[in-house]
Amino acid sequence: MKTIAILQPGYLPWLGFFDQMVQSQAFVIYDDVQYDKHGWRNRNRIRTAEGWQWLTVPVLTKGKATQTIREVKINPQETWQDKHLKALRQHYGKTPFAKEYLPVFQATYAEPWESLFELNMALIDKIVGLLQIKTPIFFSSQMNVHGERTERLIEICKSLDGTEYLTGDKAEEYLDEPLFEKAGIKVRWHHYKHPVYPQSHSPFVPYLSAIDLLLNCGAESLDILTGKKEDLICLPSL
Repeated sequence: MKTIAILQPGYLPWLGFFDQMVQSQAFVIYDDVQYDKHGWRNRNRIRTAEGWQWLTVPVLTKGKATQTIREVKINPQETWQDKHLKALRQHYGKTPFAKEYLPVFQATYAEPWESLFELNMALIDKIVGLLQIKTPIFFSSQMNVHGERTERLIEICKSLDGTEYLTGDKAEEYLDEPLFEKAGIKVRWHHYKHPVYPQSHSPFVPYLSAIDLLLNCGAESLDILTGKKEDLICLPSL
């Protein structure tokens, strides 16, 4: 069984993104589909003493309704890097692994980013490295596969010799599962159960960026993320 996961890149993605990466033998970044300005491509949430707050990267969307994820440009008129880094320092400065991990992200924020995709991939690569995930990553834009929705997902799986497609629960709204079965590819629903881990404030707030887990739990993060740590409490999947 060769499992393939296909996900759009996001800004500082949540735990489920990386769990799908761990559970697959090939992970595909779906980077040439239409950008959704109301999604998670340019924003995510972090923990604060009051609960949580958004970190949002300002992007150019006016007159660009059909642009793909890979084509989105960051608004050069807004100074967002300092705000995001300041928020991370303010809300995570006293976490157990702030001194070890915050400088890794500080270096990324210091760069003059123009492309949202390139920024997201730089941050994803940092998190993958800190979590020590070894799954090979591919990009749909480089795979020369065609088709609409389910058909294209099937072609991506076939191009990587995949026999199983791992997908998030929300795909049930549009995924044609019988079409996968006809192609000889099994569909497995992720049903991610979010772990409850030590956080800088209480009560516990789930569904934040994976950076929250890393800064609070360090080297144990991968085992926590994947549910392998003993006596771990997990929340039901959404």
